[in-house]
Amino acid sequence: MNQNYFELFALPVGFALDSAALDQAYRRVQGEVHPDKFAHAGEAERRVAMQWATLANEAYQALKSPLKRARYLCEINGVDLQIETNTSMAPAFLMQQMDWRDALDDAKGVANEAALLKLEGELKRARAAEIEAIAKLIDEQKDYAGAARHVRQLMFVDKFGEEVANAVEALDA
Repeated sequence: MNQNYFELFALPVGFALDSAALDQAYRRVQGEVHPDKFAHAGEAERRVAMQWATLANEAYQALKSPLKRARYLCEINGVDLQIETNTSMAPAFLMQQMDWRDALDDAKGVANEAALLKLEGELKRARAAEIEAIAKLIDEQKDYAGAARHVRQLMFVDKFGEEVANAVEALDA
């Protein structure tokens, strides 16, 4: 069952995605394959329905998230993101990482919530910029290898954003 997620939901293949259309398509597919509809069917039919429902859930989760959608698009277009082995990033982004890390350490050291909130804002803007770059590289230029670098950077931004959010929560506790 190696179905293209976009085909499963009858959506155009691309990074830009109408989330309402995705939600509607997901509900339609789930309505057709939900295991409850096959409660009185034979064992084989129930198993196939469960497989389709599982695939629909996986596809929905992958397409709903910009990061997962970008990863999926790179992968189906033959680009291995090499997440475990390729840690190369643009020098400017590496310098930004160091600045963010220092800002987080400084803000946590003196329990400065305003500094943490400012850092959260910077990360939200950086996330939006990475998503915009990915959209352009995938949808306009069809440059999946170039998009892969921004996907890895977006992964860092998201992970670091969680650290900052946890630091804010720790101050509020």
